Amino acid sequence: MGPLLLEAFRYHKWANLHLLDVCSKLSDEQLQLTSAGTYGTIAATFLHLAAAEQRYVKRLGGSPPQLSEKSAFPGVDSLREQMERSGDELLALAGQVRPEDTTPAEGTRHVRHWVPVVQSIHHGNDHRTQICTILGQNGIDYGDLDVWAYARAAGGYVTA
Repeated sequence: MGPLLLEAFRYHKWANLHLLDVCSKLSDEQLQLTSAGTYGTIAATFLHLAAAEQRYVKRLGGSPPQLSEKSAFPGVDSLREQMERSGDELLALAGQVRPEDTTPAEGTRHVRHWVPVVQSIHHGNDHRTQICTILGQNGIDYGDLDVWAYARAAGGYVTA
């Protein structure tokens, strides 16, 4: 897969870690905040996001998941370590996998590699947005999390 896709995964990893850094300052009570229309609490949403990312890594030929949604919330610091690792692994795998290759899915069905690749980016954006909704509705600043903020942090702006 191409360099543009790798940059999308760099953003994905950066956004996950940025939001985890914001949430590392929250109390245990604040991590249990939720909002109508979201996955659940901040803690449950991050656990789901991390566990799913590990499953995408596995489907693409990477390491097996260490988390599931049935796991106890391991804390923000532990999730950050795990999401840094799975983010690095997704970057490595996205540079190696071929979109037309397949991996086992349900029963006798297989899924093309492009599906978990695209799903991982969509899934991350979806649930990060939900966490930002919860934070915003509770008056908690989460900073800039969009691609423009990533561009400022990652050298995406250059002098002409």
